[in-house]
Amino acid sequence: MELELLNEQGQASKFEVPETVFGRAYNEDLIHQIVVAYRANARQGTRAQKDREQVHHSTKKPFKQKGTGRARAGMTSSPLWRGGGRAFPNSPDENFTQKINKKMYRAGMASIFSQLAREGRLVVVDSLTVDSPKTKALAAKFKALNLESVLVIAEEVDENLYLASRNLTNVLVVEPRYADPVSLVHFKKVVVTKGAIDKLKEMFA
Repeated sequence: MELELLNEQGQASKFEVPETVFGRAYNEDLIHQIVVAYRANARQGTRAQKDREQVHHSTKKPFKQKGTGRARAGMTSSPLWRGGGRAFPNSPDENFTQKINKKMYRAGMASIFSQLAREGRLVVVDSLTVDSPKTKALAAKFKALNLESVLVIAEEVDENLYLASRNLTNVLVVEPRYADPVSLVHFKKVVVTKGAIDKLKEMFA
């Protein structure tokens, strides 16, 4: 299949891309599964809550057993009380990881790239380089290509490109191996360099 290829002046031509990566059917369930798994695997699981033994409390009975008209209470650490312990607290070593098979992950990523191409959100460029680590120069290039919220997948991210892009809001520049499903779905446009197409084919075809 063919996609539009833009040069640095914004002029378009046709470029052949692999059908196995950019021409797959849309699989919403699979894409949802890999996005959820990716976000779950990024969680640290460091949150913690206290049970009724760990909260600061007195063992004194808060009021007498009978005659008050209220429900009987033994101590203020009860989960029913404000400031009491949790009945089933989250532990700091909680594991949120979800397993995704490599074959499923590759198919899901290819499905995302294919859908981006169908929606016109995927742009292929000859190359993306800057002569100096100046944010202004890179911002001018994106403006010439009419790009605001953009994920750039470059064959190689040199120091100039990294330094020039890191202060731009809504811009992320990565190499093909660091492309993730959440970023692909999040950004309005995805820019892929010609050299990165071959690497994406090796990874997801």
